[in-house]
Amino acid sequence: MSAKSRVQIIILISCLSCISIPRTQAQNSLPHLARHGFSTQLIVDDKPFLILGGELGNSSASSLEYMKPIWPKLVQMNLNTVLAPVYWEMMEPQEGKYDFTLVDGLVDNAREHNLRLVLLWFGSWKNSMSCYAPEWIKKDQQRFLRARLKTGEAMEIMSVFCEEGRNADAHAFAALMRHLRQIDSDKHTVLMIQVENEVGMLEDARDYSDAANKAFIQPVPKELIDYLVKHKDLLTPELYSIWKKGGFKTDGNWEKVFGKSLATDEIFMAWHYARYIEFVASAGKAEYSLPMYVNAALIRPGYKPGRYPSAGPLPHLIDIWRAGAPVIDFLSPDIYFANFAEWCQKYHQSANPLFIPEADRKPDCAANVFYAVGAHDAIGFSPFSIESIENPESAPVTKSYNLLSQLSPLILEHQGQGTMTGMLLDKKTPVQEITLGNYKLTVSHDYTWKYSSGPKDTDSWPRAAGLLISTGADEYVIAGTGLIITFAPAEKIKAKAGIIRIEEGTYSEGEWIGGRRLNGDESHQGRHLRIPMGQFGIQQIQLYRYQ
Repeated sequence: MSAKSRVQIIILISCLSCISIPRTQAQNSLPHLARHGFSTQLIVDDKPFLILGGELGNSSASSLEYMKPIWPKLVQMNLNTVLAPVYWEMMEPQEGKYDFTLVDGLVDNAREHNLRLVLLWFGSWKNSMSCYAPEWIKKDQQRFLRARLKTGEAMEIMSVFCEEGRNADAHAFAALMRHLRQIDSDKHTVLMIQVENEVGMLEDARDYSDAANKAFIQPVPKELIDYLVKHKDLLTPELYSIWKKGGFKTDGNWEKVFGKSLATDEIFMAWHYARYIEFVASAGKAEYSLPMYVNAALIRPGYKPGRYPSAGPLPHLIDIWRAGAPVIDFLSPDIYFANFAEWCQKYHQSANPLFIPEADRKPDCAANVFYAVGAHDAIGFSPFSIESIENPESAPVTKSYNLLSQLSPLILEHQGQGTMTGMLLDKKTPVQEITLGNYKLTVSHDYTWKYSSGPKDTDSWPRAAGLLISTGADEYVIAGTGLIITFAPAEKIKAKAGIIRIEEGTYSEGEWIGGRRLNGDESHQGRHLRIPMGQFGIQQIQLYRYQ
């Protein structure tokens, strides 16, 4: 029996074995996704859950000793969830022999500190490369094939066309999920799984190995053609345009259907990455069915396929990934660029829920999270290398998470109901107008007000942001930093909007605890609501109309 056949049989047995093993909890009590209005929520212990997360640096979780001083720091920063890698090379140092010491340590320490986990499977690929593949895979280049450039040069990338690599990855991932079921199906410390990390081709837009070249001249798979035909009027504009240019062909090889271009090379690779990950994720879900997602490294302006991790789960390829990997629950962006709002909008489309597993940890992240949660009903948010943030007790993101933690019950109640939104402001976009509930709100950056303090003449302003919830006909809850808001009736009538009261305060277990009543100078004599730049707060406002 060949090694390939042996691995496939093992995977099949592991998939079937989960049927006969009794679970300690009913399947529907596991963490799962559910619709709430027009949003998607993560349900944990039968309640919606908002992830206020932080992702560890790549190597931090490789040592339990190294992690010891980090756990209290994460608690201090008001996190409720830690995103942590699981390293294939350390979990399976010898083929078929597993060491779950690091996994068990993560779970135990998370429980000890009252934190949840999202685990990141660093398997066949991490940031395109196969650096986390075990030694026994890296050294056996006859069995585990490498991706190759046009020149024939081998890369540190396992070929997506290597069935031996795919089967080995699926076998290891199934073992991980089986182990998690055994240690965590009653506690639900682990909420979700990221399958691989930022997959995609670099240097060339596609793999030029012999196996890849053979696949490229084969007909486009029927499953993909069927998906395109079924969803023709719903496809992303980019994919629709490429298919249309070729005459909406439904048979032929990749270049016949999509034309000869780098875009076709990328579509070809995206399909095969998706199929590989579908195989791996399916083996894991058969053992323990947690929500699973894939994440993408985003495209720099002007970059063409091959210069960025091409064929990853990017917005213009969302249909290819959905067709090729239906077991994956959603696609996620790793956002390190200044145009944060634009990327959120691109990923929060076609019913794809927004979850941001990596974000720049610079101070702007404290503002960005309000926008993601308020404007896009985000499942969660997670700055990268969270443990590297200095002065965690006073870091801006610590203050944002404090407010969002208080507001979580209210946020989760209003997600998908059309009663909540968010805004993001800077010097380029200093004002936004929003209609929410019965009023039109003009939201301005604090530095636009002549009486506010701050270095207004600089080239850039610190980012301001907020979250708005309409809690009644004339009432709002507003949280954020650096905002000035004025109000007018949403209808075109002669009446004006006046302020009855503004109160700052906090929430405790969903109940409002009022603090100062803000009037006089603090409301500009009843003209606006203000949360000064550098301050983070929650305010309730009640309005009325007069003429």
